[in-house]
Amino acid sequence: MITSYQIGSTRRAAHFERQAALVSMTHRSVFVTGATGYMGRSLIPALLTRGHSVRALVGESSAHRVFPGAETVVGNALAPATFADAIAPADTLVHLIGTPHPSPAKAASFQAVDLPSVDAALTAALTAGVQHFVYVSVAQPAPVMRAYIAVRQAGEARIRSSGIAATILRPWYVLGPGHRWPYFLVPCYAIFELLPPTREWARRLGLVTLQQMVRAMVASIERGPEGVRMIDVPGIRAAGYSANVMERRAS
Repeated sequence: MITSYQIGSTRRAAHFERQAALVSMTHRSVFVTGATGYMGRSLIPALLTRGHSVRALVGESSAHRVFPGAETVVGNALAPATFADAIAPADTLVHLIGTPHPSPAKAASFQAVDLPSVDAALTAALTAGVQHFVYVSVAQPAPVMRAYIAVRQAGEARIRSSGIAATILRPWYVLGPGHRWPYFLVPCYAIFELLPPTREWARRLGLVTLQQMVRAMVASIERGPEGVRMIDVPGIRAAGYSANVMERRAS
């Protein structure tokens, strides 16, 4: 039986596929913060493979870890003056700085690193004339991780108030290397999505893979600036699916 959710997901995937077909040949110059982190080290090779140019912001101790083909920019992600002049000619800034493996015990780090890094990236992006700001936030509302969600909400608010065109992605948990423990919850999520009382939150707080996140970010970058776009978990899955379709057609 085909459910209304499956129909909705198919329609979202078709929309992203149409958008991907329209912009797949658009070259982007992308500046990535958190370039050697969990998502950055997968996003950069994906962008390079599709013909985009990348500048990667890293600390001095991580400069040797930048993926070959990307231009290394050494700076402090909390101090915009250390990297703002190196952003141009990038038209897109992808902000991936964040506390690794966030948990309620790391609330102080969210305030000391995550939120100030958004301020720094926005300041640098506006100074450099960046057209499109891509930010990974978190699915919300949720009954747990309140301190983390509050900081990400504050980051979203600052992006909106800055006036810059932005894409905000809202995953809940991104499965991948070193982030696999929730895999045992996948059967539970499948059941919760079938039950009316739990369907909405199971979709909103669903799991996505690192591959889906990378494909969704690439699709957003290639689509370009368009006001402030919010992409939730179903949207991330749909964007990832459509990008995969485009890759198979191109091969």
